[in-house]
Amino acid sequence: MERMPTRKNFLQKINTRIAMSAVGAQILARTMHHLDGVVLRLSNGRSTAASLLTGLQILNLTTTGAKSGQPRTVPLVAVPSADGQMIVIASNWGQAKHPAWYFNLLAHPEVTVMLDGRSQPYLARETEGTEREACWQTAVQTYAGYAAYKQRTTRQIPVILLTPQPILS
Repeated sequence: MERMPTRKNFLQKINTRIAMSAVGAQILARTMHHLDGVVLRLSNGRSTAASLLTGLQILNLTTTGAKSGQPRTVPLVAVPSADGQMIVIASNWGQAKHPAWYFNLLAHPEVTVMLDGRSQPYLARETEGTEREACWQTAVQTYAGYAAYKQRTTRQIPVILLTPQPILS
């Protein structure tokens, strides 16, 4: 599932800068998931608005609701790691609270990742210590916005490692 990074075009660079700004993050936190849903349907699960606008690889993480028990899907920046693992960052655009999906995976760490139109089960766990720092640095190299989000919040931003699980038939 690891993909080589692509060069961003001019519009993708501008959109990334907007997403890193406080005002841009506020607006996008409330609107991007609506746009992502439309593009995801139109592309048969192969693309999102966020990936088109920023040039970043985006995965769709499906968790089980901590309270509802219902499936919940959210698009997130995909940060490839070793052995097919993926890193996701619970930045919530630098807002004061953790995103809902973070609490969902704490309650139910079995998740599904859809990337490039393919779904696979993963097991999620929060990283700590030196592993967390290494994953954080990898994520910041992938998307510099995480560093900006960290500056805007007083909470520690959770760094989650997703490990692929065998597909049971």
